[in-house]
Amino acid sequence: MKIRSIISSFAAHKGWRTNVAIALLMTFTTAFGAESAPKPQDKLTEVSSDIRLNSLGYLPAANKQATITSECSDFVVKSAADDNAFYSDKTSGPFHQEDVNQAVWIADFSKVNKQGKYYLDVSGVGRSYDFEIGDKVYNFALYSSMRAFYLWRCGTAVEGEFNGNRFAHAACHTDDAWQDYIGEPNSRRDGTGGWHDAGDYNKYVVNAGVTVGTLFLAWDHFQDNLKDLSLDIPDTAPGYPDFLKEIKWEIDWIFKMQYPDGSGRVSHKLTRLNFSGFIMPEKDLEKRYFTDWSSAATADFVAMLAMAARYFKPYDPNYAQKCLDAAKVSYDFLRENRENKISAPGPFRTGGYGTSDPDDRLWAAAEMWETTGGGEYLKNFEERAIRYNDKIDENWDWPEVKNLGMFTYLLSERKGKNTTILEDVRRDLLSTADAIVAKGNKDVYRRPLGDKYYWGCNGTVARETLTLMVANKVSPNPDYVNTALDAIGHLFGRNYYGRSYITGLGHQPPMNPHDRRSGADGITEPWPGYIVGGGHSARDWQDVTRSASTNEIAINWQAALVYALAGFISGEPR
Repeated sequence: MKIRSIISSFAAHKGWRTNVAIALLMTFTTAFGAESAPKPQDKLTEVSSDIRLNSLGYLPAANKQATITSECSDFVVKSAADDNAFYSDKTSGPFHQEDVNQAVWIADFSKVNKQGKYYLDVSGVGRSYDFEIGDKVYNFALYSSMRAFYLWRCGTAVEGEFNGNRFAHAACHTDDAWQDYIGEPNSRRDGTGGWHDAGDYNKYVVNAGVTVGTLFLAWDHFQDNLKDLSLDIPDTAPGYPDFLKEIKWEIDWIFKMQYPDGSGRVSHKLTRLNFSGFIMPEKDLEKRYFTDWSSAATADFVAMLAMAARYFKPYDPNYAQKCLDAAKVSYDFLRENRENKISAPGPFRTGGYGTSDPDDRLWAAAEMWETTGGGEYLKNFEERAIRYNDKIDENWDWPEVKNLGMFTYLLSERKGKNTTILEDVRRDLLSTADAIVAKGNKDVYRRPLGDKYYWGCNGTVARETLTLMVANKVSPNPDYVNTALDAIGHLFGRNYYGRSYITGLGHQPPMNPHDRRSGADGITEPWPGYIVGGGHSARDWQDVTRSASTNEIAINWQAALVYALAGFISGEPR
């Protein structure tokens, strides 16, 4: 069934409503992954917090496990409808893991593949909450996590109803932005649009780069899944599929970050001098400025617009050509200016996103070659790629985006690639994917990042699915797919806390993200569909608003979540 028809069939009783359309109104009884309220059971009525599993549910043919933190030996899978036993087995364990300081037992019920709602009855521990087995368990989570980008839109009013709450703000930051710091004091030009970057309302080109690149790859890899997806968003790009329509909102703003002098330089960010307080975006009336240019931002601009040129071309060839023309101007500037130019911070105390540019320039060359086939771009890419001993990074984000360029090169159907470099990239990709699988299998919560924790590590857990799924394209391996599903399961409840890390979705989701809208709108529930960053150790995540370091939201992490889910909506990856 096409996703549009899936959404239409639920429109009458699920929880998203907008003034654009009525969309999937989520209640916590949906089969799309949100927690259902426990129903009275004949014998077991209290849900045990010691049973941690993927609260979105499981695909019928996928591996299915739960981690249990109390001693146990037996478990039974029971029907949520009538409490009948469906499957029973022994647990394995105990397994001790140092970072969580726990001994745990594992219940494996992968043999259960009949679609329906179930719960685990674990002897001596209790029952789990209900979970779903079905082809569509990830559909609503994908819809909500991608629609979250619409709710991040800057320069326009947004609104939607979720689980009985109306989330909305008026048009904001309509004065963006002033040019005082790029040589034009007291002069304003249009910098409106785009997405707010994170829990704050500023806008940054470098972080937009990894975000847009990841979303475009989701479209490239899973277009069959996404082309009919309705996000119930305003028709700001007539004729575009909704998934690309939302990306175009950001690309329209990215255009405006190129200096107006024709040089090709690109401002590093557009922000206030410092962060605003916890106010709604339309109340943020301080002046916002284009900042000094950086070479990393300029290279990321090239990469994003080169990708936009090829993905938008079937829907708007004139706009696609405009994207390519702008990308060429900035690419030519970078070719003549080899300096690793860091944006001067000046008086700004907002996000720095300072980074060196070799990886950004490599990515730009890869996307220009893939879009145009130009030999000069291929030569530039390969000259840069050969300098890296490790062609693929296991842990990566906005400071290091060479993986995006390597993936484009590896998967390209264009001729003329250097066979030695190509084989090096392929070998390093599969080696990295194998390492991710090994770490996931070793971890008691199947966390594929293992014992590494840092600011935004939940985003990296989600982003590892990109590496795994590219590896699966190159060399199909069920271990890659199952580890990607384990990453999703970890984020939605199979973790130390037994909670979902995504607002509004799954079991006991975050209630207090570091997000100015959620902190200022007077509604108890946070804005829905957003992944929070996670702890700096296995046990220090804090679901409190003040914890920017563990509980903020951000577009780069969100794009990784969208990618992770996009491959599995309505069943196995296609």
